[in-house]
Amino acid sequence: MIKKVTGLEIFIHWTMAISFFILVISGFGFMFKMEQIGSAFGGFAQMRNIHNWAGLVFAGALFLTIFHYLPVALKFSSDDVAWLLKGGGYFSKKAHVPPQDEINAGQKLLYFAVLFSGIAIAATGIIIWLRPNMADLNNVVPLSFLIHNISFVIYLIVVPIHIYMATLANPGTLRIMISGSVPVEWARKRHAKWVQKMGY
Repeated sequence: MIKKVTGLEIFIHWTMAISFFILVISGFGFMFKMEQIGSAFGGFAQMRNIHNWAGLVFAGALFLTIFHYLPVALKFSSDDVAWLLKGGGYFSKKAHVPPQDEINAGQKLLYFAVLFSGIAIAATGIIIWLRPNMADLNNVVPLSFLIHNISFVIYLIVVPIHIYMATLANPGTLRIMISGSVPVEWARKRHAKWVQKMGY
């Protein structure tokens, strides 16, 4: 077995996941004025408080990912470009994909989508949260709602892709965010460059 992620990374991942689903459910409740969801949270006022604080938790966890995943994702090589051009080998069993590092090119792009959409949704969320007490923000509130909702839609596209790729498309991947470790051969097949760097 080879250690793929640390205990802290696992904690950050599940903190983001749990807060994300709280935000999605409450977000749908606000967007479509769904009384059933509002009632489940104890009313719309209470749901707004939960949504706001869950947003801060999500933003904090997302911020912590920057220290590890951003430097890795920024290392975009010719092998990453070739991996993307071949669709990661997902569209043909005969495709020969270049060796990948700690995370593959697809994961790097997905991380950028999560990071930049997360920054947008957090910044606009804070503006929306503070607007009742800060009249100066009224001019940017309509734009904030638009950006907030667009970012929300991006997450609704990206997260199901992430879940599918981490489960059905790549059996065994989910255990990374449970135990933190994977078999060496499994890792070598998907992250050959990284495994070599680790000395295996």
